[in-house]
Amino acid sequence: MTTGGSWRERRRAQQLADPHAAEKRARLLEEMGTEDRDSEEIEAEHRASRLAAVREYDPSARLEEELQLRLSGPDAEGGALRFQWGDALLSPVEGVLSAAAGSPVELELTGISVGSTVIHARPVTRSSTQEPPEQEAPVLDAPVPSTTGMGMHALAKVLTALESGQDIREWARLFDAVDGLARALGKYRLDLGMTWYAADGRMRRAQLTERGRHHIEQLRETSPRDQEIIISGRITELRESGWIKVKTGTAKNAPAYDVHFDEPGELLRMRPVLGDNVHFRVRFRQRLDAVGIARSTEYTYLGPAAEQPPLPLDV
Repeated sequence: MTTGGSWRERRRAQQLADPHAAEKRARLLEEMGTEDRDSEEIEAEHRASRLAAVREYDPSARLEEELQLRLSGPDAEGGALRFQWGDALLSPVEGVLSAAAGSPVELELTGISVGSTVIHARPVTRSSTQEPPEQEAPVLDAPVPSTTGMGMHALAKVLTALESGQDIREWARLFDAVDGLARALGKYRLDLGMTWYAADGRMRRAQLTERGRHHIEQLRETSPRDQEIIISGRITELRESGWIKVKTGTAKNAPAYDVHFDEPGELLRMRPVLGDNVHFRVRFRQRLDAVGIARSTEYTYLGPAAEQPPLPLDV
């Protein structure tokens, strides 16, 4: 038995009795249109709306910033954070944001929630016991982006490029930091999703999955680049294993090169002495990764330079 107040139940009963109800609902949805938005995007819009409402009364108002890290993988479905993950992952996240921002970023953990494993963090703020700095300039209408926010803005571009297999040489300065994070994730077979909620209500997201980590592995591969150069200077160190250090000037910070002899006996036959002036032809070899970073350099002796007669050999 229904009452006069249970209109929802009566309406539901009418729809169940109507054979064309499903068709009517589909037509109504088509006319109204649908939104393809997830809960995070909706939350970001709500945050921006709340900020706009509060700023009607307090133009200097701003929202609390938050960084959400979502870990997913075979061992992350229980919604728990293993101690070894925290030790291995949280520091690289802080480091990669610092590298992206070009300034140190400090984060603090505020909570963990279920949904794979979701870590909530925020930038470390000035202690409440300290006096805030005096503001000489007037308060701006829009909140000034924080260091963490600027770092997330740059990092999102890099991770998006990695996930799509693009060239990231534009962000070569960030590659080592991103590579360190990728190695930590790969060790535990984890994917990382990052969501940044800014003080102005905006949201920025990025992720580093197995696809991005695979692209990073490809970018790590190096290839040699050789060129012949002349090294002139005085000998400052000798090693029987076939190494000689040549310093190119008398200044304390003058460049010095470790020259390797493929045949150590050739170096011994020269009878070099510390302080001798030498003029060598050497092969300068760099091993460059796909981003253009030199991962190793070496100098190999080829022979005396043409401008100088060879050192006497013991024949």
